[in-house]
Amino acid sequence: MPAATHVHSHCLEMVRRKKEIKKTLMLRYLSASSDLGGKNSDFPVVSFEDIVAATDNFSDSNMLGMGGFGKVYKGILEGDKEVAIKRLGSGSGQGIEEFRNEVTLIAKLQHRNLVRLLSCCIHDDEKLLIYEYMPNKSLDSFLFDSTRKDVLDWLTRFKIIKGVARGLLYLHQDSRLTIIHRDLKASNILLDKEMSPKISDFGMARIFGGKQQQGNTIRVVGTYGYMSPEYVMGGAFSVKSDIYSFGVLLLEIVSGLKISSPQLIMNFPNLTTYAWRLWEDGNAMELVDSAIAGSCPIDEVLRCIHVGLLCVQHHSDARPLMSSVVFMLENEIALLPEPEQPAYFAARNRENGHTRENKDNSQNTMSITTLIGR
Repeated sequence: MPAATHVHSHCLEMVRRKKEIKKTLMLRYLSASSDLGGKNSDFPVVSFEDIVAATDNFSDSNMLGMGGFGKVYKGILEGDKEVAIKRLGSGSGQGIEEFRNEVTLIAKLQHRNLVRLLSCCIHDDEKLLIYEYMPNKSLDSFLFDSTRKDVLDWLTRFKIIKGVARGLLYLHQDSRLTIIHRDLKASNILLDKEMSPKISDFGMARIFGGKQQQGNTIRVVGTYGYMSPEYVMGGAFSVKSDIYSFGVLLLEIVSGLKISSPQLIMNFPNLTTYAWRLWEDGNAMELVDSAIAGSCPIDEVLRCIHVGLLCVQHHSDARPLMSSVVFMLENEIALLPEPEQPAYFAARNRENGHTRENKDNSQNTMSITTLIGR
């Protein structure tokens, strides 16, 4: 064998061994907190050098968005594969926890309405997650933008509502374990090229095993307005807290209004109380976004509003399970119970020492990372 060929072969072997060592270390790091059990040895690893090249050294022109845990970039891997790369902020304790959580959780979940995690990378202080690329970004970038919301006709909105419902049903009931998302909102619903929805951002998710039905935490995480009353006030979370968030999201999709929207009449502090009053007064169609009001089937829209109000009821026991929600949305002859009054929360003082806010790029500017339950 010529000397040059031997050296080249030796270099390739060194690179291969270095990658294997990095993968072994990374998988050991992840398995330390894996709730799913078993080995992650089949999970693909991407080198930091490949990610730097894929994103043109994290160029601003490739940045898709920014959240509380870092930035998201568009990248091209393996020549032509479009991906979204989440670069977690270095030194963030919550970011490290989120990274482990997403990798160990999402790697084993497969559903058409959940975003796919393709691979990940650990390099010194850098922690990166590589997802399938969603060309239409997030739902909030259409829903709350008056120049783009016309793309969301009623058929598209109804498809998004049903897709998110099916994704949540999979998390709550059809996957091997019960998974509570804990941060369901418009900016965490990504849209593919067909405008089909995919639930994303599982950094806050929690897993229930066996017969566990409810958990408690003193660190309440999520986005103000989407969080259920029992979660905000006492730190109690369950599938019913996700269902509350889904109800808020459903009402937003129908109305085109944010949960705490400046367009609402002054007498109503948020979208749920506004929707409830219109429903009580027999004027629920006034809630419907003017962009679709003239072209949507009234019975279908009213059914969606009805289901939304059932999901945001104050008492968690009164809210339907996702299996019932999906059934009610997909069966126009299904009988629906009358909703009870939703919870009401006055806006909290932003200077309150119990909250530490964390604004992201979504249109919702009341995102909370930590709130101590009392």
